[in-house]
Amino acid sequence: MLVDTHVHLLGHRDRPATEANIRLFLDAAVRRDLSLIGFADHEEYLEDMRPDLLRTVALDYPQLRVLVGVELDYRPGEEGRLRAALRRHKFDFAIGSVHELTGRAIDRTAAEADALGLSADELYRRYFACVAQAAASGLFDIVGHIDLVKIFGARPQTATAADLAAGALDAVAAAGCAIELNTNGRYKPVGEWYPSPSLLAAAAARNIPVTTGSDAHYPEQVGREIAEAAAVLSAIGARRPEKFGRRARA
Repeated sequence: MLVDTHVHLLGHRDRPATEANIRLFLDAAVRRDLSLIGFADHEEYLEDMRPDLLRTVALDYPQLRVLVGVELDYRPGEEGRLRAALRRHKFDFAIGSVHELTGRAIDRTAAEADALGLSADELYRRYFACVAQAAASGLFDIVGHIDLVKIFGARPQTATAADLAAGALDAVAAAGCAIELNTNGRYKPVGEWYPSPSLLAAAAARNIPVTTGSDAHYPEQVGREIAEAAAVLSAIGARRPEKFGRRARA
């Protein structure tokens, strides 16, 4: 079964949630032989989402299970705000992602990430500490692109990334949420999927469920490399999420 649980219908507000645009994404999913597609637009576009329309259009695609989720930016201290948003909107699933540290984006430009003034090792430590907090919050079903911190090629020098991520992976396992094998990293400066093979192996060793996501922001990106990612997960014996659907968290 091919699953893509990280798709952005709205992109970065590149298009509205119209029936025509929804069909572009669903048609792409069918062409990629997906069994399940999960839309997870960024939280700042909550008011632009049209989940009822999405579910209505999905009825014309009986071969495809369509879920409506959200990708939330985790920042320490904002758990109450996120919890309220999840209660207000009835999503099928929620992705929790760390995109910034101390108010500065780590994935927008290399210059902005460098402006944090941290060594690669300290950047990784702080990033994974924040990921651990996100997982421990209990708000999320999936932790998004768990080693996004590597996006511009920064690599730790005094410890391995898997060692620095150990606490975060332990928190994910304890929280009972999943991570994703996100194929979009191959199209970023780092040129590889999230997470790296060593982190993926460490997650599998902890029996953490792993879903697959393209992080598509355009229809042609839906399902990109998902078949390859699914084959990798099968080869290493990774546990897959047992079910998707209306969430019980938060």
